[in-house]
Amino acid sequence: MNALSISGGKPLSGSVRVQGAKNSVLPILAATILTGEPAVIRNCPNLLDVEYTLRILRHLGCGAERDRDGNVAVSAAGMTGIGIPDSLMRKMRSSVIFMGSILSRAGEAVLSRPGGCDLGARPIDLHLEALRQMGAEIREEGGNILCKAARLTGCEIALKIPSVGATENIILAAAKAKGVTRVVNAAREPEIEDLQAFLNAMGGRVSGAGSPIVTVEGVETLRGAVHSVIPDRIAAATLLSAAAAAGGDVLLRDVRPNDVAAVLTALGEAGCSIGAEGASSVRIRSSRRPKPMGFIQTAPHPGFPTDAQPVAMAVACVADGMTVFRETMFEHRYNHVSELIRMGARIDVTERTAVIHGVPRLSGATVAATDLRSGAALAVAALAADGVSEVSGLEHIDRGYDTLEDTLSSLGADVRRVTAH
Repeated sequence: MNALSISGGKPLSGSVRVQGAKNSVLPILAATILTGEPAVIRNCPNLLDVEYTLRILRHLGCGAERDRDGNVAVSAAGMTGIGIPDSLMRKMRSSVIFMGSILSRAGEAVLSRPGGCDLGARPIDLHLEALRQMGAEIREEGGNILCKAARLTGCEIALKIPSVGATENIILAAAKAKGVTRVVNAAREPEIEDLQAFLNAMGGRVSGAGSPIVTVEGVETLRGAVHSVIPDRIAAATLLSAAAAAGGDVLLRDVRPNDVAAVLTALGEAGCSIGAEGASSVRIRSSRRPKPMGFIQTAPHPGFPTDAQPVAMAVACVADGMTVFRETMFEHRYNHVSELIRMGARIDVTERTAVIHGVPRLSGATVAATDLRSGAALAVAALAADGVSEVSGLEHIDRGYDTLEDTLSSLGADVRRVTAH
């Protein structure tokens, strides 16, 4: 089992490029099966979740190859499969995104319920109900979800909550459906806009992404396309938090400042000096102990992202005062708290509220990541701690970060991948 060995107390300095967005590339790869023509996805990060997605594509009979430059070429002309085995579905929650695209392409789909990080109940009822409204027949049998529809029909679908996954699944299913589909109370995340851009490059007719109403006019056929994935806003938030916690002067390149506006605001409250340098760069400087960030409540975009809450909490752990977090998205989003306490953090949790009393320094410790973002939080905390920390559970971290140890090392951090004790 691998771990990150991190020797803390060293300020970060330098310039680093932000990886492509994990939460964009996965639905975009699912969209490639909507055409029989080749598609090329550029700026594709080297992640375990991407590898699992490529395995799904190959299992379906598609060609899917990645080159050293971060480009993924997909050819779905030979697609013959309609099902994803349970072994692959359990690897990540995003596997459910294939439901809409397989159903649209083949007229039927067979999937089991998805896995992924244990963040509490994340039912896919919204996905299933939306596809039923579009004319799909869906039943569960032997632990599998069986979907059938000769051709889906567009309609108006009002989501109870602005679910990112459900919004993406509807868009994928509607891209070649008969008629017009309107998604009301759609998720507004930047990744939805990226999916829209890719589908429209393929000849789709999608509009409204980034707003509460997304409209999809179904087309008969889609063509191949070349698309470059947007920067990963959560990876950017992680690096920004690392600089805030450890101190230093870091320039992030290939980042979209508006996508991380809520995080920048919070870190500004923490006393960091932050400025945009051009349209796609952000510089953060932190030369003193962080200030408390007051009250932070997670919310759908453009609010404070739940995925950035753990890394921001790591900053709050060493702040000069009290910060309060209210987690509204996932019931088990505080998996990192017990491990931060092992490092000397003072955190009290009551239901979905966490109160953090910052301490002058954390202490290095042996800790374990139990999900993707908790692992990132522990790495950020370790950078600000005295002594050496060992963060195990890299199978979680590697799902969403492209060689995190190399990225942090390029900024002067003492981080190595080792065999866990």
